[in-house]
Amino acid sequence: MTSFQPATESQTGHIGARHTRVEDAALLRGLGCYADDAAIPPGTLHAAIIRSPHAHAQITSVDFSRALLMKGVHGVLVGEDVKRWALPFPVGVRQPMEHWCVAVDKVRYVGEPVAVVIAESRYLAEDAIEGVRVEYEPLPPIIDPELATAEQAPILHEAVGSNVVNERHFRYGEPEQAFEQAPHKVSLKVKFPRSSCTPIECYVVLAQYERATGIYDVLANFQGPYALHTVMARALNVPGNRLRLRTPKDSGGSFGIKQGVFPYVVMMGLASRKVGAPVKWVEDRLEHLQGASSATNRVTEIEAAVEADGRITALRYDQIDDCGAYLRAPEPATFYRMHGNLTGAYAIRNLQVRNRVVLTNKTRPA
Repeated sequence: MTSFQPATESQTGHIGARHTRVEDAALLRGLGCYADDAAIPPGTLHAAIIRSPHAHAQITSVDFSRALLMKGVHGVLVGEDVKRWALPFPVGVRQPMEHWCVAVDKVRYVGEPVAVVIAESRYLAEDAIEGVRVEYEPLPPIIDPELATAEQAPILHEAVGSNVVNERHFRYGEPEQAFEQAPHKVSLKVKFPRSSCTPIECYVVLAQYERATGIYDVLANFQGPYALHTVMARALNVPGNRLRLRTPKDSGGSFGIKQGVFPYVVMMGLASRKVGAPVKWVEDRLEHLQGASSATNRVTEIEAAVEADGRITALRYDQIDDCGAYLRAPEPATFYRMHGNLTGAYAIRNLQVRNRVVLTNKTRPA
């Protein structure tokens, strides 16, 4: 029996060889450059977001006249501005639902942005929130994804007419025959809860609208900005070459949730357009816990056709993916990544699948 000999660098190049980490020296000495460390242009203003206290409510009025009289306040971005300059975000299914970066008619989860106050400092912007009066007409919320599928459930998007925004059926092999012939059947219902990522560094956006060129220049700690560049440009109602995205050198964690910064990229771009100056927003921890994205929760009923020797010959899946208040790009992609691995590493050739994407009064998924 021969002993294992590790490969040398000359034999493999990079694989299996020791390499010195190049980023450690700066990070360990406190010399990293994160989004909030980046230099800001002269005249940069700061934003604070007014968020809904209701899970589901009609917005009847937004009065920000008092806020405009307060010290250091330069403007307030509201749904009317967003509708004038922007478009709803495109969604991954063919449904007439509208998701704007700021609520324009109703709110559909606690923490949904309703207005943005822009002032000379974050402190002044936070104080000026008290000068914005938002009137709501509360509506019944729905948070259970199974109950949301019922015909009598409160509807989040009236134009869709249902909280089930996508339903697809798949069939592989001969599942009906396999279940009919199987001597045993085993069923299981699994409820998978939501989870939050909570990185050390929350969202940061620094946006500037260049009136002369119509270009939005944005720095954001968005990992993988190119994946959703088209989505953001379309929401800003500009060609792709009119949205310039930049990212900082370092990131204080993501776990996938930094994808969720993209609605704020659009929001702060429009805030800059409203006041005619660069606008910076740094999400605090309370905002992140209240309004940031989270992983979807799922409910799955599974039934297996089992032979006497324990071999599984067929599976039936009935799956509900709870995507919160809005189905936003790239969802329902994560649902179908899982769909592609339904049988795992096992040779189960017969499958019957029902997939439903459901909306509830919760934050959007990451």
